[in-house]
Amino acid sequence: MTRTRLLHPTVPALAVLGLLSGLAAPLAHAQQQQHRIITLSPSLTETVCALGHCAELVGTDRYSSWPGTVAKLPKVGGLQDAQIERIVALRPDMVLLGPRSRAGDRLSALGVPVQVFDARTHADLQRMLLSVGQSLGESARAAELVARIDRELDAAARRMPAHLRGRSVYVEVGVGPTAASAASFIGETIARLGLVNIVPGDLGLFPRVNAEMVVRGAPDLVIGPAASLMNLAERPGWSGMRALRQHQVCQLDADRMDLLSRPGPRLGEAAHMLVDCLSGLPQALR
Repeated sequence: MTRTRLLHPTVPALAVLGLLSGLAAPLAHAQQQQHRIITLSPSLTETVCALGHCAELVGTDRYSSWPGTVAKLPKVGGLQDAQIERIVALRPDMVLLGPRSRAGDRLSALGVPVQVFDARTHADLQRMLLSVGQSLGESARAAELVARIDRELDAAARRMPAHLRGRSVYVEVGVGPTAASAASFIGETIARLGLVNIVPGDLGLFPRVNAEMVVRGAPDLVIGPAASLMNLAERPGWSGMRALRQHQVCQLDADRMDLLSRPGPRLGEAAHMLVDCLSGLPQALR
């Protein structure tokens, strides 16, 4: 199967590709400037901190929880209910948010500098890390972070038990139920680990699926949040699925689901977490 890979970019190569263009201020100035940053997604919060600028955060969305120090920061809502007045009162010179946020246009109209990112695939994540690094004057550090994630994904793939490689998997990420397809960043991580996603990418990145489709897909493995996977056998037709009969279900607690579902600098850590969970299952598939 074809593996989706993050590149190992170098800073000069990125400059040639134009990925380091459009810097708002000269690099030397950006490196000295102390920002006042607000992030409206956990992935962006984690990115700012991974690039060494956690101390410049003055506010985050309500769901940002890593690193632990961000818990003390003012919370300014979420993608759909950002608290515009509170954001403005915090006097940010940089607001980072996702494309599905309703806050971008309103903040821009008020003169607040806004940057929008859409990290839903590995390639999107790479571009987001490099762009945030550019804005923070940390282009070289961001390029190394991209390369580090790639190394971690390769290391996690090498740790995958041989008897699990090539097995089919269903990954549930939310109610509905909602799945991570092969085209999503989670699906790409699954592919890097040598697994085959039963939810095709042409259904969208995170499609709602029905029970019958999953039963027809007959996954060898099931991964998802413990809260929604506790009563899988009660779903129509699921009790006879091999994954359930052989107890091949990774039930992830809230912290591990956060790790899996955030396209950010901890992507490699998420891959290792999946390998740990799958490695701990009964070896019924041998």
